[in-house]
Amino acid sequence: METVYLAIVVFLLVLAVFGLFVGVSNDAVNFLNSAVGARAAGFRTVLIFASAGVLIGAMMSAGMMDLARHGIMRPDNYSFHEVMIIFLAVMVTNVIVLDMFNTLGLPTSSTVSLVFGLLGGTFAMAVLKMMSDPSLSLDMLLNSDKALSVIIAIFVSVAIAFVCGVIVQWVARIVFTFGYKRHLRYTIAIFGGMAFTLLAYFIFIKGLSGSPFISDNQRLWITDHTPELLFACFVGSAIVAEVLHLLCIDVFRVVVLMGTFALAMAFAGNDLVNFIGVPMAGLDSYTSYAASGMPADDFMMHSLMASANTPLPYLMAAGIVMIVAMATSRKAQNVIKTSVDLSRQDEGDEMFGSSRAARSIVRSVQSVVTTVGAVVPPRAAAWIDSRFSKSDAVLPRGAAFDMVRAAINLVLAAALIVIGTNLRLPLSTTYVTFMVAMGSSLADRAWGRESAVFRVTGVLSVIGGWFITAGAAFAICGVVCTVMNFGGIVAMLFFIGMVVFMLVRSNRIYRNKEAEEKEANQFELMMQSADPLMVWDMLRKHVSRTQSFVCRFALTQFDNVLDGLVGERLSLLSHARKELDAEQEMLTKFRRKEMLALRRVPAEVALERNTWYHMGADSDRQFIYCLRRMLDPIHEHVDNNFSPLPDECLEELTQLRRRVSELMSRSEAMLSTGRFDEYKDILADAGRLKDELGTMRKRHYDRMQNDSGTGGLKTALLYLNILQEVREFVSIMRHQLRAGARFYGQVRSDSPNKEKAAR
Repeated sequence: METVYLAIVVFLLVLAVFGLFVGVSNDAVNFLNSAVGARAAGFRTVLIFASAGVLIGAMMSAGMMDLARHGIMRPDNYSFHEVMIIFLAVMVTNVIVLDMFNTLGLPTSSTVSLVFGLLGGTFAMAVLKMMSDPSLSLDMLLNSDKALSVIIAIFVSVAIAFVCGVIVQWVARIVFTFGYKRHLRYTIAIFGGMAFTLLAYFIFIKGLSGSPFISDNQRLWITDHTPELLFACFVGSAIVAEVLHLLCIDVFRVVVLMGTFALAMAFAGNDLVNFIGVPMAGLDSYTSYAASGMPADDFMMHSLMASANTPLPYLMAAGIVMIVAMATSRKAQNVIKTSVDLSRQDEGDEMFGSSRAARSIVRSVQSVVTTVGAVVPPRAAAWIDSRFSKSDAVLPRGAAFDMVRAAINLVLAAALIVIGTNLRLPLSTTYVTFMVAMGSSLADRAWGRESAVFRVTGVLSVIGGWFITAGAAFAICGVVCTVMNFGGIVAMLFFIGMVVFMLVRSNRIYRNKEAEEKEANQFELMMQSADPLMVWDMLRKHVSRTQSFVCRFALTQFDNVLDGLVGERLSLLSHARKELDAEQEMLTKFRRKEMLALRRVPAEVALERNTWYHMGADSDRQFIYCLRRMLDPIHEHVDNNFSPLPDECLEELTQLRRRVSELMSRSEAMLSTGRFDEYKDILADAGRLKDELGTMRKRHYDRMQNDSGTGGLKTALLYLNILQEVREFVSIMRHQLRAGARFYGQVRSDSPNKEKAAR
C-alpha cells in the first residue's frame, strides 16, 4: 500500500510541473501586458525583468505554502489516507476545471480554483467524517474562519483594485495629461520617488521582514526603522528620477520595467502555492507517514499543523520552470490578450459582444455622468476636459496605451498583491491586475460610447468566470473526494487515468484552437505594422480571403437549403440556419477589423477604394440576408410537412442550381486569385440569367393563375419566393464581383450612366 501512496505523490508532483507550465502560460500575460502594451521595451528585455522577479518571488514564497497545509483544513483530525484523498481530489479538480474552461473559452483563476477546491474537498470529507463520528464538529475539521477571510479577501480585492485603479489613474492623468512629456519638469521627481518608494516598501521592506532568509534581529531592525527607511528611499528615488529626466531618460519607462519586475515577483510569491502547494504538502505528508510505520488510516496528520519548510532548491526549481514556461510557451508570448484589448486607448478589435446587463450599466452610468456634469461649474468641467484631451497624446504606433497608464497599472497592482501576500491572503493575481487595468482605462476615458458596451460585457464575462470557477471547483472537488473515499485506491487510479486523458485532449483542443486563431494573429500584425503600404497589401489579402470565402460559403448554404427542401431534411435546414447566424456574426467582426485597418492605409488609396470596400462588405452581408429569406419559408414548409415541389418545378430548379453554381464558382475563382479576365463575361452571363429568372417567374404566375402543376397554393407561393430570392442572389453576386474588381484596382470604374444601367 505504501507503494501506491508513493505513486500518488509522484503523480501530484508531475501535475505540479504541468500546473506551473499551464498556469504561467495563462497568467504571465498579467505582468507582461502593461510593458508590452505600452511598448516600453522589446519583449526580450521585458522578459528578463519578469524572469528576475519570478525567480526572487518564488524563493520568498515559502510562507504562502501554509494555505495548502492548514489554511483550509485542520489536518490533525484527518488521517494520512483522508488527507491524500483531499490533495489528489484538489489536483484532479484543477485539471478538470482548466480543461472545462479552456474548452468553453471562459476565463478562470488558479487561485480561486485552489481555494475553493480545497474548501469543497475538505467540506465533503468533513461531512463524511461527522456522519461516521458524531463527536466531531465542522469547526474541528474545517478552518472556517481562515477560509472565510480568504474568500472575503478575494472578493474585496476585485472591488478595491477597480476603485483604486479609477482614482489613482484619474489623479495621474489630471497631473500629467496625455501630453505628459510637457509636464514633467516639476512632477516627475515626485512621481518617481513615490513609485519607487512604494515598490521598495512592499517588496523589499515588507517582503524581507517576512522572509525566512534574514535573522530575527535584522527583521526587528527593519520594523523599527521603517519610517526612516521610507523617507530615505523617497528622497533618493526622487533625486534619481530627476537626474534621469535631465539625462533625457524616460522615467516612466524605468518605472514600467521595475513595475514588471515587482509584479512578476508578487505573482510568483503569491501564486506559486496554487501550483506546488498541494503537491509539496502531499510530499511532506508521505514523508511523515513513511517514517511512522503506522497504517494509513490510523496515522493522524499532526505534522501538517507546523509551518511549511519548503527547501530552497524546490522553490528555485519551481521558479526556473516558471521562467522556461514564460519564455517558451506560445500562449505566454501572445501578450496582447483580453486585458489589453479591453483597456486599449483607441478603438480595436472588440473581443466581446453586447449584453443586456452591459447596456443597462452603460445607460445608468451615462445618466449619472449627465447629472454630475450639470452640477460641476462649466469652467471646472472645461479645465478637467482639457487635461484629458487626446490631441497631443504620446502613444507609439502599435501601443495600446501610454507609459503613464502602464506605470500606474504595474505599481498599483504590485502593491495590492504584495499587501495580500504579506497578510498571507492568496489574492487572485489575475483579477487584481485585470481590475486595476479596467479601472485605469475607465478613468482614462478609453471606453467611448462606441466601445463601452462591449468592454463592460468583457468585464462582466471575466468576473462571471470567477464565480463559475468558484462554484465548479467547490462542487467538483467535493464529488471527486466523496467518490475516492468510497471507491478507495481503485477510484484514485481511475481519476488519475481520467486526468491523463483530459490533459492529452486539452492539448489537442488547444492546437486546433491555435489554428483557428491564425486569422486573428494576422489582423494583429496588420494593426501593428508601421508601414501604410504594407497595411494596404495585408488588407487587400484579408478582404480577398473574406470575400472568396463568403462566396463559397453562400453557394454551400444555397445548396444546403435547396437540398433540405427537395429531400425534406429538416436537420439540414436547421444546421444551415445556425451556420448563417454564425457567419453573420463573423462578418460583423471582420468588417470592424478591416475598417480599423483601412484607416491606416495611405490616404489617397483609402479615398479611392473606400466605396468599393463598403459595397463588397455590404454584398457579403446581403448574401446572408438573402439566404435567410429563402430559408425561413422553406424551413416552415418542411417542418409542417406541406406538399413537395411538383416535378416541373423541380426540373426547372435543378437546371437553375447548376447555372448559379457555375457562375458563383467562376466569381469565387476571380475573387480569390485577383485575376478578373472573365469579369465582363460573368456579368453578362449573370445578367442573362436574371432575365431568364424574370421569364420563369412570369411563367409560374401563369401556372398559379391556371392552378395547374403548382402542387397547391402554399407550394406555389414557396416556389415563387425561391425564384425571387435566386434572382436577388445572382444580383448580389454581380455587386460583390464588381466591388471586388474595383477594390483590387483590376477594373476601371464605369461612367455614372453605365453604372446606373448595370444596376
